[in-house]
Amino acid sequence: MPQVPPTVVIVGRPNVGKSTLFNRITGERRAIVGDEPGITRDRIHGQAQFAGRQFEVIDTGGIVVHDSEYIPSQILKQAQVAFEKTSHIIFLVDGRAEITGADRDLAQMLVRLGKPVTLAVNKADTAAREDLANEFYELGIRDVFPVSAEHGTGVTEMLEHVTAGFGEAAEEGAPDTREAIKVAIIGRPNVGKSTLLNALTGEERAIVSPVAGTTRDAVDARVRHGETDYIFVDTAGIRRKGKTKEMAEKLSVVMARRHIRMAQVVLLVLDASEGVVALDATIAGYAHEGGRGVIVCVNKWDTLSAKQKRGFEQMVRDELKFLDYAPVVYLSAKNGTGVEQLFKLIREVHEAAGRRIPTAELNRFVESLRFEERKIYYLTQASVHPPTFVVFTDRGGKLHFSHERYLVNQLRRKFGFKGTPVVVKVRGK
Repeated sequence: MPQVPPTVVIVGRPNVGKSTLFNRITGERRAIVGDEPGITRDRIHGQAQFAGRQFEVIDTGGIVVHDSEYIPSQILKQAQVAFEKTSHIIFLVDGRAEITGADRDLAQMLVRLGKPVTLAVNKADTAAREDLANEFYELGIRDVFPVSAEHGTGVTEMLEHVTAGFGEAAEEGAPDTREAIKVAIIGRPNVGKSTLLNALTGEERAIVSPVAGTTRDAVDARVRHGETDYIFVDTAGIRRKGKTKEMAEKLSVVMARRHIRMAQVVLLVLDASEGVVALDATIAGYAHEGGRGVIVCVNKWDTLSAKQKRGFEQMVRDELKFLDYAPVVYLSAKNGTGVEQLFKLIREVHEAAGRRIPTAELNRFVESLRFEERKIYYLTQASVHPPTFVVFTDRGGKLHFSHERYLVNQLRRKFGFKGTPVVVKVRGK
C-alpha cells in the first residue's frame, strides 16, 4: 500500500495570486488565473515534486474569515477540510498592498491550528518590494519569504523550507501510480454535477449551491471502488457563448472542454425536472466529437411523477439521436439513488472504448455482411479510444451515411462497443 504523500495547502484572501503560485509549484496550468477576485472556489489538488520530494498541493478559494455570505462561508469550509490533513500551510499575502484586517484575521486563525505555516509575500519582484516584505512579520508568523508567483522569484527558497521535512516520507512511499479511469462530469450550470461528484466520492469535495455557475475551476478527486481507481473531474457548467460575460466563466468553459478531451469516459448530466434542452445536445456533441465514451445521467429523477418518467427515455433518445450508443442512467445525486451503478457502467464503457478486435476476426465478420454499395476487401482496426476501423474497398470516397451506419451497427451487434463512438474510415484499393 503506497504511503500518502505530504500535503501543502495554499491559503490567502481573494486575488493575492494563490492560483498562480499553485500553477508555478505544480508546473502545469491546472487552476484558472485571472484579475477578477474569487475565481477559485473549490479545493484544487495537484501533484508536485521538489528536490526529489513528492507532495500534494491544494489551492483553496480566497478566504475572508468573518464573511457570512453563502459562497465565502463554503470556501472557508472547503479550506478547513484541507487544513485537517495538511503537512504545511503557505499563507500568501499581496506584497504590493498594506496589511489588511482580513490578513490579520486569517493569520490568527492559521496560527491557532498548530500546523507549520510559512508566510509568502507575493509580487515581491524587485529589491525594493523584497524589503517591504519585512513589514509582514507583524502578522506573527516567523518564516517569511518574499516571492513572485508569476516570475518564480524566491519560490525555490520557499519550497526548500516548506518541504524540508518531506524527504523521509518521500523515500518510504512512492506516489500512487496505479492506472485510473479518468471521468469528466459535464453539463449545463446547476444540473447537479458537483452534487454527483460529492456522491461518487462520499465527501463534500465541491461546493454545492442553488446559484448557477458556482463551480469555475475543474475539481478532481481520486476514488478507489472495488479493484478499480477512478479520477472524477467536476467541470464548470458550460453555457452558450453569448451567455458567458465574465472572464472567469469564459475560461472555465474552455477548461471544461479541455477536460472532456483529456477524459476517457464522460458523464453527461441532464436535469430531469427541465427535460432535454438544446444546450444539452450541444454539450453532448463536444463529448461525441471528442470520441469519448459517454454515459447519460438523468439527475433529479426523484422529482418526476410516474407518468413523466414513462416518456422521458424516449425524449432523451429523440433529442440526442447521435448518442444512441450511450447508456442512460436515472439517478438522484442528492440522495444517492442510482449512483452506485455508475462505477460498473464506467468500467464497461472504458473497456469497450479500449477494445481491440484481431484482423482475422474482422475479416470473418466482413464475409457475413450483406454490403451491396461497394465491394469490401477487408477491415482492420487502426486505434482505440474511440475504436477506429479502416475499410479497404474497390473504390475511394466516404461511404453513404446509411451504409456507414449499417456497418457501425453491425460492428456493435457483433463486438459490443457499449457507450463509445465507433469511427469508420475508407481506403480505396
